[in-house]
Amino acid sequence: MSLLHVIVLAVVQGLTELLPVSSSAHVIVAEKFMGMDPAAPEMTLLLVMLHTGTMLAVIAFFWGRWRRAFFQSAAEFRKFAIALILATVLTGVVGGAITEGIEKVAFRHQPHAWIEQLFDRLDLIAIALALVGILILIAGLASKRSREPENSASEMTLGQASLIGAVQGLCLPFRGFSRSGATISTGMLSGVTKMRAEDFSFALAVVLTPVAIVREGVRLIEMHHLDPGQSLGHAILPSVLGAVLAFLAGLVALKWLSRWLEAGRWHYFGIYCLVAALGAALLYHAGY
Repeated sequence: MSLLHVIVLAVVQGLTELLPVSSSAHVIVAEKFMGMDPAAPEMTLLLVMLHTGTMLAVIAFFWGRWRRAFFQSAAEFRKFAIALILATVLTGVVGGAITEGIEKVAFRHQPHAWIEQLFDRLDLIAIALALVGILILIAGLASKRSREPENSASEMTLGQASLIGAVQGLCLPFRGFSRSGATISTGMLSGVTKMRAEDFSFALAVVLTPVAIVREGVRLIEMHHLDPGQSLGHAILPSVLGAVLAFLAGLVALKWLSRWLEAGRWHYFGIYCLVAALGAALLYHAGY
């Protein structure tokens, strides 16, 4: 893994992790074009660090907005915390059940199988991109036809938070099904204002990312245990550099996302996902 590889993947991850276009799909395609193995231990370590960088970008970008929206009073914070916990629990229940089911069915004859072994399947990625593209397109067009309350801090019900959390759980096992695209679109369609849906979606991401990092770390340790000949020491420095670059790229992506969301251009991301789905399908048929 060269320095150029790290820079390319960090920029791709940083930009697309925080846009509703599925970072995983873009990173996997980039890795395949560069002749890399997405399942290799050093790539797993790099992915963990890239997620860390983008999580820090989310905190840096949204902290001021979260403080104004959710930390103005003890009552407001309590409502936010309850909604966040409820949505996260539902994410774990839905996502965990689907993941466990796929691993038990698809890999029932493999004792050390992980669902991540399906993550480089461009045919599955194409389907997921198409589905989330349709969802984003519907939410964007519906938003343009409706008049949204001017108060971006309007209340979000526990029912709306629960629905967002459950949809986030659906996204976790499938590469290409953008987490931010699905959760923000679900919030908009359920009556949550655009800015509140964005704030809550990325607050959920900050809670979810450490769990994903731990899972990737456990998988990395298991893979290293099964193949002790793999040395990961040489991958640590490039991974740290990747985290820094992903942080910077993530800040750029978040500014872009917020401007387009507030300007009523959300449906453009849906169109992009549909085009990306077609591209992924063509690459799959081309043998990638």
